Order: sequence, then C-alpha cells, then structure tokens
Amino acid sequence: MHKENIFLVDIEEENNIRLEKQTLRMALMSCFECCIKCLGGVPYASLVATILCFSGVALFCGCGHVALAGTISILEQSFSTNVTDHALLSEVIKLMQYVIYGIASFFFLYGIILLAEGFYTTSAVKELHGEFKTTICGRCISGMFVFLTYILGVAWLGVFGFSAVPVFMFYNIWSTCEVIRSLPANMTASADQICVDIRQYGIIPWNAIPGKACGSTLADMCNTPEFYLSYHLFIVACAGAGATVIALIHFLMILSSNWAYLKDASKMQAYQDIKAKEEQELQDIQSRSKEQLNSYT
Repeated sequence: MHKENIFLVDIEEENNIRLEKQTLRMALMSCFECCIKCLGGVPYASLVATILCFSGVALFCGCGHVALAGTISILEQSFSTNVTDHALLSEVIKLMQYVIYGIASFFFLYGIILLAEGFYTTSAVKELHGEFKTTICGRCISGMFVFLTYILGVAWLGVFGFSAVPVFMFYNIWSTCEVIRSLPANMTASADQICVDIRQYGIIPWNAIPGKACGSTLADMCNTPEFYLSYHLFIVACAGAGATVIALIHFLMILSSNWAYLKDASKMQAYQDIKAKEEQELQDIQSRSKEQLNSYT
C-alpha cells in the first residue's frame, strides 16, 4: 500500500512537471509570436533610408563646418593678407556655417517624421482587413510628404553640385603642388613660375594681395595641416551630400509606394463597407419576410 502511494505521488509530480513545461512552452511561443508580429510591423526600408539620411547630413554638416573654418585660415595665411579683401567671403562662410546648423536640425526632425510616417503606413497596410481605418487626412499627409521630399531631393542635388566646387578647387591646388614636388631640385627658377591664383575662382577680388602662391610657398602651404584636413573634409562633405540625395530618393520611392498602398486600402475598405451594408440589408429583408410568413401562418 505504501509503495502504491509513492507511485501515485511520482505520477502526479510527473504530470505537474509536464504541465509546467507545456505552460512554459506556450508562454515562449506567445512571446515569440508577439516579437514576430512587432518585427513584421517595422518599416525596414524607411529605417534604412533614415539611417542613411542621418549619416549623410551629419557628414555634410560636420565636415563642411570644419572645412569652411580651415578655408578661411588658408586664405588669410597664403592668398589675402589684407582682412578687408576677404571680409565679404568671411561673412558668407559664417552665414553658411549657421545655415549648416539649421540644416542639421531640420533633417533630424524630418527624418524622424518620415520614419513615423513609415510606421503609420506599414500598420495601415498590415491591418487592412482589421479594425484599422485609413483616413483622408492620413492620405493627404502622405501625399504632402511625397511632394516635400521631391522638393528637398531637387534642392540637395544642387547642394551636392555646390559641395563639389571646393573639392575641385582644392584638387587643382594639390595637383599643382604635386607638380612642384616632382620637379628636380636644381630647377628652382621653373618651380617659382608655377603658381595658383585663387582670384580666378572669384572668391576674392583681383586687387587682393598677394592673391596667388608660387613655388616653394605653394608647396609649403600644401604641407600644412589646415590644407590637408580641409581638402579631405570637403571630400567627405561632398560624399555626405551624395548619401543624403540617395536617402531622399529612397524616401521618395517609399513614400510613393506607401501612398499607392493607402489609396488601394481606402478603396478596399470602401468596397468592404458597401458589401457589409448590402449583406446587412439582405439579412434585414430576409428576417422581415420570415416575420410576415409567420404572421400569415
């Protein structure tokens, strides 16, 4: 009798352990399904475009700000010793630095808004057959973002082209310095005849002193940390502007696709509402006819 009781207790313990395992397995499955559902609602395309946009704007703004400050230093040391000659250029560069602050702030906010809009449209499409309803206001906002992103993309194409100008200028100066370095050491006269006249680019007036750098002076300028850093920072800033253009084009494709999905979703919802209304009317007619037949009988 005692052995039978022990055996029954063992069976109950095994059943309890089995039930606990099943409960744990069901809890894990529910958590896994919840995670899969949450991951399915993430707009990965918008997330990638947002990261690319943030990276491009950060590179353009950060590197461009430092490179512009280095350009002023190079200009004052080698090409324009008189402050009044480049006073206007200095003011323009300071204004551009403040504009860079505004661009960084605006695109940080705009990227977050577009990412949130991506979550909204993804949820609208994923829950098309549920209780989620797309509204006319939501579709109008999506269309507005398409138009605004298109305008910003065109504007950033201009920024990308404008950011390539200092890269071209610094590349010409660097190439001239490489020519001077490649000359033999005994040809000092010909080396002094190789010059870079920054006045031809129109950034300083023609009466600026000295306005140009020649020979060893030019070579020494190319070896300064300001020139080396500014040259490479302008290259990175130009690459950042290009990355931002790609991100905006990516955003434009995503927004256009989402807007089309929302438009189709609204049509499907209108069709489902009409169908449900007709079915309800049909049920009402059938119920009334049954009531009339019952009253006659």
